Amino acid sequence: MRRLLPALVILVAILCVAAIFYSYTNTAKGHNSSQPSPNVGNDSFAWELPEKLTFCGEEVPLDIPEVKERAEREFLLNLQSKGQIVLYMKRSGRFFPMYERVLKELQLPDDLKYVSVAESALFMARSSKDAVGLWQFMPATARAMGLVVTDQVDERRHPEKSTYAAAKYLKAGYQSNGSWTNAAAGYNMGHENFSENTRYQQASDFYSLYLNEETSRYVLRIAVIKHILEHAAEHGVILPQNGKYVEQSCRIITERESIPSMSQWAQDHGSNYKDVKLLNPWILGRTLPTPSKGGSWEICLPK
Repeated sequence: MRRLLPALVILVAILCVAAIFYSYTNTAKGHNSSQPSPNVGNDSFAWELPEKLTFCGEEVPLDIPEVKERAEREFLLNLQSKGQIVLYMKRSGRFFPMYERVLKELQLPDDLKYVSVAESALFMARSSKDAVGLWQFMPATARAMGLVVTDQVDERRHPEKSTYAAAKYLKAGYQSNGSWTNAAAGYNMGHENFSENTRYQQASDFYSLYLNEETSRYVLRIAVIKHILEHAAEHGVILPQNGKYVEQSCRIITERESIPSMSQWAQDHGSNYKDVKLLNPWILGRTLPTPSKGGSWEICLPK
């Protein structure tokens, strides 16, 4: 045993030197390689704020340090939740085609569709302040834009009608406050409130105003969401072509009288109550009242 001891010591020493050399070699390769691992390379690129952000053709002034810092906050927080980005992308297949048709018809910028993403995540949401629907209308604003809001019918939850109303409200903000960026800020805080701030602060540009935190973040969130959805693959979010939800094809049934039972009405029209509720989220209960004088209900059923 004593004869073997020196040999064992020498063997252990050789193994230690080999381990140190192997560790050093691999570390050097990791630092000096011009081809870093795909995960490291992609992640480093994905989390870098782009040099340019725009909304409705209006550029975000990222050369202003505090604006850039606010933009980075929205950018990084959005990328932190890639599952939510995937949901944005999936739901966009259901709603963006309709948004795009309405905005084109009204000759408004296509980028306005991203306002809805920031507002509701393209989901029939209800906020703690009672803002409802894809465009998150408050009851008074919805009624002012011509939407019906009652205990039985809430057209804030009507995808197409609420989109026309939102486009109308955004256009009013553009006309009164001079830019689409200002219009988006006014959509969040109210156009009159935005205008009052411009008068008091003697500044007409959103990026020159000191506003509440929610509105200060809001416009930048829209611009960031637009960029991420348009460049999702660059940020490691890849969705198959058939991965998006699709727009539901409908046949429209026009009714000019009250409907005492939506279930029976659906059966009479070759459908069922579940289809009525899923395709017409603006119908709140199990009945429909008589439409206003000269009006009608247009109810969507599967083709």
